[in-house]
Amino acid sequence: MRSLVLFVCILLTTGLSQCPSTSEQGNWLHLFNGKNLDNWSVKITGHPLDDNYGNTFRVEDGKLVVRYDQYKAFDEQYGHIFYKKPFSAYLLVMEYRFVGDQVKGGPGWAIRNSGAMLHGQDPKTMGLKQDFPISMEMQLLGGDGQHERHTANLCTPGTNVVLDGKLFTPHCIDSNSKTYAGDQWVHAEALVLGDSLVKHIVEGDTVLTYSKPQIGGGNVINVEPGQKKDGQLLKGGYISLQSESHPVEFRKVDLFDLSPYLNKPTQLAAVLRQLQARKP
Repeated sequence: MRSLVLFVCILLTTGLSQCPSTSEQGNWLHLFNGKNLDNWSVKITGHPLDDNYGNTFRVEDGKLVVRYDQYKAFDEQYGHIFYKKPFSAYLLVMEYRFVGDQVKGGPGWAIRNSGAMLHGQDPKTMGLKQDFPISMEMQLLGGDGQHERHTANLCTPGTNVVLDGKLFTPHCIDSNSKTYAGDQWVHAEALVLGDSLVKHIVEGDTVLTYSKPQIGGGNVINVEPGQKKDGQLLKGGYISLQSESHPVEFRKVDLFDLSPYLNKPTQLAAVLRQLQARKP
């Protein structure tokens, strides 16, 4: 228990960034290699696993992009591209931007809307018509030039979390980030430590913190029987990026693996201090 308390205190007082020191380089993984979609798997609502309908997810000019130019209409074909292996403790680092116009038939709430799904279920276990994986969504929103729209918010398809010491059961909650309008690149990070703590970080600032991610609640449909075990803590899972009807681009998707330090508070503290010393 003493180690766990130290562990949490370290997390709550540490700011993070993406650049490794020399001693850390072996722990960094380029989930997106800038060349192709090797090691990624696509699941789009209504289509079997690895049917990349309409070439939705593709690589253009060294970026992982989401496009809808081959769609006649969106028709609730929500999609996710999953990295090949699960993770339990990590710092996920992304640089993203929204571009162009929403595809015809996309819902109003999905304008300049995407996300990174954390601790998600194995895509092999998703139902054919399932809309979202059971996961926590680090929701990425772009400003529309008229309204305040925070980014790195939290949405919870098939999950609940503990927020401010209480079980949080609504579907979404805003972070305290700024609004990022236009086609500017935004640097976002997710610090995920098993079933202990999750932090959303934008441009070096922590904008949302929660703990004890677990299966529960609603906001996910057509789940295969046996997959939604309400109350089960999520210690790990798959990372995926969304297609929700608005074109989006990712020029960086990297991950620093913290699992070797998960039960070693002193070493964890040293690694986090090194990360903290580098700015986005």
